Amino acid sequence: MMNDLIADALTRIRNASMRKLEVTTLVHSNTVEAVCNVLKEKEYIEDYKVVDTDPQKKTISVTLKYDDSDKSVINELKRLSKSGRRVYKNASELKSFKNGYGTIIVSTNKGVISNDEAYKQNVGGEVLCSVW
Repeated sequence: MMNDLIADALTRIRNASMRKLEVTTLVHSNTVEAVCNVLKEKEYIEDYKVVDTDPQKKTISVTLKYDDSDKSVINELKRLSKSGRRVYKNASELKSFKNGYGTIIVSTNKGVISNDEAYKQNVGGEVLCSVW
C-alpha cells in the first residue's frame, strides 16, 4: 500500500511527461484531485477527470500539456512536504516562487490552493509541492 499518494501522483506526471505521453492515470484521493485542479488552473496540465470504473476504486485521468516544440510545459515537479518532514509557511513567505514563473501548491484551511491565491487570502499552510 502506498503511503504518500501525492508523491506518487507527482512522480507519475513527471514520468509521463518525460516519455511524452498524452494521458497518465493517478490513484484518486481528494487531495490529489485538488492538486490536479490547481495544476489545471495554472495551465500546467490540459485537463483531468475522475474515472469511476469500480465502485471501490477511483482513478484520475490527467491529460498532459506540451508546447509547440513538443516540450513539456512542466520543467520541474517537486514534493516539498513529506510524511517524515512537514513544511509549513505563512502567507508572507508564499509571495513569489521562481520570480512568478513557478507555483507552490499549499494545503490551507481554505482548501488546496496556489501560493498567489494563499497570499491574496492571507493564509498559510502546509507546502505540498512546487511546479515550474
